[in-house]
Amino acid sequence: MFKTKINPKRIITVGGTLFCAWGIGYLMQSNAQQAAPSTSELSAPPVEVDPLVRNEGAPLKLTDITLTSAILPPTMSLPGPAFFPDAPIVRAKANPDRPINVLPEEEVAPTFACKTTLTAEPRAAAMVALTVDAPCFAGARFTLHHNGMMFTDVTDENGRRNLTVPALTEEAVYMVTFSPDDGAIARVSVGTLEYYDRVVVQWAGQSGLQIHAFEFDADYESAGHVWADDTRELSVAARGQGGFIARYGAPGIENPYMAEVYTFPSGTSRRQGEVRLSLEAEVTTANCGHDIEAQSIQLGQNGRLQVRDLMLAMPDCSAEGDFLVLKNVLNDLKIASN
Repeated sequence: MFKTKINPKRIITVGGTLFCAWGIGYLMQSNAQQAAPSTSELSAPPVEVDPLVRNEGAPLKLTDITLTSAILPPTMSLPGPAFFPDAPIVRAKANPDRPINVLPEEEVAPTFACKTTLTAEPRAAAMVALTVDAPCFAGARFTLHHNGMMFTDVTDENGRRNLTVPALTEEAVYMVTFSPDDGAIARVSVGTLEYYDRVVVQWAGQSGLQIHAFEFDADYESAGHVWADDTRELSVAARGQGGFIARYGAPGIENPYMAEVYTFPSGTSRRQGEVRLSLEAEVTTANCGHDIEAQSIQLGQNGRLQVRDLMLAMPDCSAEGDFLVLKNVLNDLKIASN
């Protein structure tokens, strides 16, 4: 079955037509009753006729139905477009003393400086004072590089670290790196380097390596034996009285680069003779049964650096607590009288 949408206007028009047809039928019936004979002359009672039905019960056909719509009178018309007044438009100014076409200056938003810097200043005994300043790397791991020497350290809670490190060249260049994309470089002249001999041994991890220096026929644990348990102060070398040892790196972090440096004032020494150098490794739980890779860098009074790669096969763990002594790995120092 199809459904047809009925137009309200059509319903009103058709209803009106049906009402008119019903009225016409009523009038015709009244006229017929007036013209008809009286009831006494007729034997059949009158029949009521449905005004909407023709004789014989056929439906009444509706014709000439006209649909209507709202039509505006000829005198009425739709409103036309509105026009602005003829008076010119005046541009308003928020500030009469300042032209509106001049924009205010943009204020620079505050930023947090994250630049990493490294400063270097020369110190006694051909040493250099370094200051690492990295505000964005508080408590962070970094690596310091200088002419082949390298070690790992950590900044404090403010991203700073102060170090006193050896120079290996008179025109010394130092570089600190936190990542491949972040670091800093510092340069400094160290004119006193020619008066010192210097030996560097460096490695990764917990190798147990130690430099032992025996100055002027000294023996173990005597006054002239310089090593990790008796490193001496920098001032001893600055006065020409003997050498000292400094260790670099942060052993508490994972797989750090470590370095140990022995410095002797060959050019200002008050004594003459020989300084014997040896490299020793204590057998520990961390290194027993393993191969240790290391490197030595030795600086003589001629200013030339001698670099040597080292491979040490450590004994098994049954020898824990013993020392592996490596002779002839480092060159002994010949000290002339000054």
